[in-house]
Amino acid sequence: MADVFVEPTWAIVELFGHNVIAGEVSSVAIAGTEMLRVDVPAVDDAGGFTKFYGGSAIYAITPVDEATGRVAVEKFRTRPVDKWTLAGPQLPARTGPGDWSDDDEDDVQ
Repeated sequence: MADVFVEPTWAIVELFGHNVIAGEVSSVAIAGTEMLRVDVPAVDDAGGFTKFYGGSAIYAITPVDEATGRVAVEKFRTRPVDKWTLAGPQLPARTGPGDWSDDDEDDVQ
């Protein structure tokens, strides 16, 4: 990655899965693997954060000037961690052996 642009530089990064992130990018080696580091600055009430991506996750990188990069950061509003991922589905509390719900007559006793 270092051969493509002067580091660090601002860029809009398109990722597989229709995700887009913008920020200041550079390449770093982590655990012996070259990765793209994206430093996303703080926007309004959202704090800044850093994400790392492997080459196979990247669809395209568009180098931009800082002003354009900051506009892209505001537009895409990428979050460091998805609240849904952290919350995850919750199972109801068990009230007794084999009892997962009050209305389920199929419980194994």
